[in-house]
Amino acid sequence: MADDLELLQAAKAGDRAALDELLARHEQQIYRFGLRMCGNESDARDILQETLTAAFRNLGDYRGEGALSTWLYQIARSFCIKSHRRRVGEPSHTLSLEGAAAQAVPTEASAPDERAQAHEMGQIIQAAMLALPDSAREVIILRDVEGLSASEAASVIGIDVPALKSRLHRARMELRSHLSALLDAPASAPACAALATELADYAASDIDQAACERIEAHLERCEQCRRSCDVLKRTVSLCRHIPAGEVPRPVRDAVVNALRDTIAKLPGL
Repeated sequence: MADDLELLQAAKAGDRAALDELLARHEQQIYRFGLRMCGNESDARDILQETLTAAFRNLGDYRGEGALSTWLYQIARSFCIKSHRRRVGEPSHTLSLEGAAAQAVPTEASAPDERAQAHEMGQIIQAAMLALPDSAREVIILRDVEGLSASEAASVIGIDVPALKSRLHRARMELRSHLSALLDAPASAPACAALATELADYAASDIDQAACERIEAHLERCEQCRRSCDVLKRTVSLCRHIPAGEVPRPVRDAVVNALRDTIAKLPGL
């Protein structure tokens, strides 16, 4: 089986089968990243197309030091930032919680089946995500939705791992607060001061076995913290399973046609 770099080079040379295989491997994650960051299908399609076009044009910049997917995320992130700046004229774009809910949450009750309920929950989570600042949203998407490691996510964003962990901790707490508001649920009780201090310290360094044992012991004796962490754990799990991650066929067809046209016009072909 050809590796990603071989496929990228073959696709750039006009191999349509290589292009299809490359899309099959990476289109869903890039499209999903654009969809979660921008909140609409049109922008997500543009992000996917621009990301792969830029990858073909700048293949020489990829040194193979990290995974191709990490490099593609870096490119997609730059286009997301540019898209936000074009739309709102500022470096960062954040909807109010009310505005995000109006944009993402359906107004009519869904049919009472698991698929409809999953879709509705996905819309609620998307609304909560859109209400986050870009810096918080992207770290949750990369770590909790796409499952990148801390070092990979830090590389995409351009920060060090301790800063990544600290930002992720704050982003998860803010997401949980938004979800509580959208679901009209009472906010969780204030966090235990002792555990909050410990977690803030751990966010800046790797957690070893001894640290895990101390946290587990605290949760065992502190009912308040145990409930709070359970809510956070469920929130992160829901984030990873947001529906609508597939690339719609019309979007894929439009992207493929645009990429083929771009490849045909690249110099040297």
